[in-house]
Amino acid sequence: MQRITMLWFQGKSVQLAQYSFQLLLRNLSASKTALPVLTLFTKDTCPLCDEAKEVLEPYKNRFILQEVDITLPENSVWYERYKFDIPVFHLNGQFLMMHRVNISKLEKQLQKLEQQGAGG
Repeated sequence: MQRITMLWFQGKSVQLAQYSFQLLLRNLSASKTALPVLTLFTKDTCPLCDEAKEVLEPYKNRFILQEVDITLPENSVWYERYKFDIPVFHLNGQFLMMHRVNISKLEKQLQKLEQQGAGG
């Protein structure tokens, strides 16, 4: 079995790790299965957004959370659209929910994407 040796510096010590080539390949191929992107449209001082992020915590390994601050000048289109509705969520660029996290809706859409990603 081929082995890969890696050296890296951590603080003042040198760390050494060996990985089997098969394990490395398995991890690389698993990382090709991209996680869906859950976009949170938010702004500073948004208690509902903070609450939503807490509700999402148990699901965080199933998506990449991308936060968009709608008050930034480059996000003015989103500000005009969502200024009275945050938090708003899009999943892979498609509107999903607003105001509060709907766990059953999120779960249904994540399962659908996961089945598609698994070839089902």
